[in-house]
Amino acid sequence: MTHALILAGGDGSRLAADGVTTPKALVPVAGRPQIINLIETLTNLGCESITCMVRDGVHVEAPASVVVRACRTPSSLHTLVAGLAVVPPGPVFCTMVDTVMTQEDWRLVYAGVTEQLRAGSFAVLAVTPFVDDERPVYVARDAGGRATEISDEPRNGTHPIIVTGGVYGFSPGARRLASVAVTSESRMRAFLKLLIGVRAPITTVEVAKIIDVDHKRDLEAADRWLAAKATEGGAAR
Repeated sequence: MTHALILAGGDGSRLAADGVTTPKALVPVAGRPQIINLIETLTNLGCESITCMVRDGVHVEAPASVVVRACRTPSSLHTLVAGLAVVPPGPVFCTMVDTVMTQEDWRLVYAGVTEQLRAGSFAVLAVTPFVDDERPVYVARDAGGRATEISDEPRNGTHPIIVTGGVYGFSPGARRLASVAVTSESRMRAFLKLLIGVRAPITTVEVAKIIDVDHKRDLEAADRWLAAKATEGGAAR
């Protein structure tokens, strides 16, 4: 079984700059607070436990079985390490709170992450060719889907271009490395680069589209996309 961790320690400054005053963890996606959407998704996926690291001062109405811890951390990497200290031992399925996918893709990513961790991957990255982030993290892979490089810019000749999607699988070894990395690094992408640097097997699970909700336009795009998918699903039935 895999433990789940939701990272919601950010203050949502870019959303606030767009006039969205609701804390990022509570912004409505498909009509409900995003963190509640994620809790329900992770519950349905069968995660053994769910831990939410939430910005201090943000109140989340979570089920009693969900662990909610307040934090005031300077970066997502610090939030990750604080969360890993709370999550029980074992492999971890971790997501940023602003990650939006269809339910079908959540199932695909979770199955891929858990399978690859069981097979010996040190860490697993959800990746997508859909690039909508202002500062994407680019991934180069070999023919077997193993990540070979993490970079801030796409490499010439790297086709297709793929980026990380804010969802990760961490083995116990990767968890220990995060605790070491945070003493000298302050950004999640630096930790991802370090994962590649240790030359342990870092594998990937690809889906067509992941939306990273940083701006009001992202919220609107996520709502349109999920509504269209729901309509397609209804028509198929």
